[in-house]
Amino acid sequence: MSASTSADSVRERIVSAAKAEFSQHGIAGARIDRIAKAARTSKERVYAYFSSKVALYRFVSARELAAVTEATRMDPTDLPGYAGRLHDYFTGHPDRFRLISWGQLELDVGDSLPHDAFRETVAHKIEQLRDAQEAGLLDAHWDPVDVLILVHQISTAWAAQPDLLPTNDEDRATFLAARRVAVVAAVERLFPTTAKN
Repeated sequence: MSASTSADSVRERIVSAAKAEFSQHGIAGARIDRIAKAARTSKERVYAYFSSKVALYRFVSARELAAVTEATRMDPTDLPGYAGRLHDYFTGHPDRFRLISWGQLELDVGDSLPHDAFRETVAHKIEQLRDAQEAGLLDAHWDPVDVLILVHQISTAWAAQPDLLPTNDEDRATFLAARRVAVVAAVERLFPTTAKN
């Protein structure tokens, strides 16, 4: 194994361990020593790759945000479909929902980076929504910011309520399927699907 491959392996173990740690404990509660132990490396090695705990969180959450964006693909002409995909993704991966949520709860807005992944993703989606409005494919009476936030809040409502979900796997699947129908119907009422010409 080359030195480069070995280094990549250590870095990926750190990222994987950090993902689990941040999801469970948040940013303030996460411990670099636990991450290092889970990654089978040293704290010094973690800091050799990432300058701080916040830098490590930002990297991990940006990677997860990219994965969510790829898996759910927002189509401004079919926001109900997008809402269903978001619901499925986050109820299927509650740890990933928590991971992203911690940043919104704990990071100071004034500390955002010039190329903050979350802000850039939101800005791109708002631009997509605005373009759809200008093309007559989405109700232009809504502010695109409100459209995005309302769709996201409705879509992730059940990911944010794990204590209300049935504990039995079969019951949980049935329950979430019904909730998905409600999520899609709610977004359809607000932002009906439009046919592309």
